[in-house]
Amino acid sequence: MKEYLLHIETATTNCSVAVSLDGALLYCKESNAPDFRHSDYLHLFIEAALKEAGVAIQSLAGVGVSMGPGSYTGLRIGVSSAKGICYANDIPLMTVNSLEVLAQQAKVDKGVHIVPMIDARRMEVFTMTLDAAYAIVQPTSSIIITPDWIEDLPAGKKVIIGSGAEKCKTILVGDDFDYQTEIVVPSARDMVSLVTKKFVEKQWEDVAYFEPFYLKDFYGNTAKSN
Repeated sequence: MKEYLLHIETATTNCSVAVSLDGALLYCKESNAPDFRHSDYLHLFIEAALKEAGVAIQSLAGVGVSMGPGSYTGLRIGVSSAKGICYANDIPLMTVNSLEVLAQQAKVDKGVHIVPMIDARRMEVFTMTLDAAYAIVQPTSSIIITPDWIEDLPAGKKVIIGSGAEKCKTILVGDDFDYQTEIVVPSARDMVSLVTKKFVEKQWEDVAYFEPFYLKDFYGNTAKSN
């Protein structure tokens, strides 16, 4: 039996939707354009991705969604859409950490650590640390970037990626830090292996009660709607 999965990533400014079959990417539709609003385009992207992949929504075996951390508004929209599809079609919901999704874009040698960062407010970032095999070395946290924080990072070479990396360049300096500035936002295409694994192992969420991993309070007076 063919197992089609839908993948939704809205944790950052990138609105990204992918469709996979048995762990292989079929199609990805995404946009990280300035002033892009997830609320305006997510459902259109879902329809377009399913159409291009040649998959009816009734044929989906499950939906994967980025759980956070990231944009409060973006996460709420993505998770609500994913839950709605799961409810309507009586299919399971799988969730993945947006920083783990982002980290999949970095390919590093053994012994090198990956430090994905999603921009938060001012000098704050959402981050975690993974090894070259994408195993989590340090869990997700909200960090104020200061020189003292360097002492908390693993020794050796570290690859810094994501939208929060730019603000670190004057603080995290030296030969141990390699900035891959071309990797900025997570993409649904990089959710496929993570979501498929959870689907196969039946690591499914309770659709009725699951909430995004916001990590910190929503600041309504400063947050930009996605």
